[in-house]
Amino acid sequence: MKHERDIEAVGGALVYVRAVPVDDLPDDLRSEAEIGGLDVLYALHRADGAQVALVGNRALAFNLARQNDLTPVSVH
Repeated sequence: MKHERDIEAVGGALVYVRAVPVDDLPDDLRSEAEIGGLDVLYALHRADGAQVALVGNRALAFNLARQNDLTPVSVH
C-alpha cells in the first residue's frame, strides 16, 4: 500500500513514547494497573498514530522499542 510506504519513509522506525494517566484508561485496564500500584503507564505509538504497546514504566517502553529495532522518542 502506498500510504504505508509513505509512513515508513517518514519515520516507520520511530515510535513515540507517551505517558498515559491510569485514570484515562478503560475500566478493565485501569483496575489492572491499580492492582499493580501504577498511576501512569507508557504507550508506544507508530508514526501513523497506532498504539503498539502499553507498559508499566518509561525505561521498559524505551527498551522494548530498541529490542524491536525501533527508535523511541518522547512525546510530552
